Amino acid sequence: MDIANIAITPLVSLIAGVLILIMPRLLNYIVAIYLIIIGLLGLFPQLAG
Repeated sequence: MDIANIAITPLVSLIAGVLILIMPRLLNYIVAIYLIIIGLLGLFPQLAG
């Protein structure tokens, strides 16, 4: 795991948490997008920087 990923993860989690509190229907989309991004970064580490 890269330093950039460690710094980005809490920020993404915070934003996702706030959005879920405001609009609970977004939970499915937020989780799906998050998992896709993490999966792509795992498969292609050069995308992270």
